[in-house]
Amino acid sequence: MVYVALLRGINVGGKAMVSMAVLRETCASVGCDDVVTYIQSGNVVLRSPLRADKLQAALEAAIAARFGIEPAVMIRTAEELAAVVAGNPYTGDDEKHLHVGFLHAAPDGATEQCLRAIDCDPEQVTVVGRELYLRLPNGMGRAALPVKMERCLRPTPVTVRNWRTVTKLVELSTG
Repeated sequence: MVYVALLRGINVGGKAMVSMAVLRETCASVGCDDVVTYIQSGNVVLRSPLRADKLQAALEAAIAARFGIEPAVMIRTAEELAAVVAGNPYTGDDEKHLHVGFLHAAPDGATEQCLRAIDCDPEQVTVVGRELYLRLPNGMGRAALPVKMERCLRPTPVTVRNWRTVTKLVELSTG
């Protein structure tokens, strides 16, 4: 099975620095094949015979043992990631303004209600299953929505990728 592993919080702002070469070796050490990383922010395309939940646990344990850090790892199959792109609720918008937040599981009703109640116009969030589609017309660096969103999600980890990265990961995992 081809998977994409999305690590939260590595190589951001000089914290939790992880070499992509060593990350590839770490993935291989838990039985993954054809391991490819994309950019320095913890995007890994790989093959594994494990189910997604077992792969997540194996990667989180191996990364903790190898690097001494405990990033959350979100796992999607190549097909699931392709469905994320196909399900974009903001088609027609400038892709530079689109981001996707990846969660381990779909938010519960209270969390989803909290997310829907956020008013950061013109910024928007749309929940679809385990993904949060973000429309950030002023860019991620100036956006208020991600901060308010994290408050709703606490303690649930989320990792966010820009649209270009998401579409490149689909290309790498399905091509």
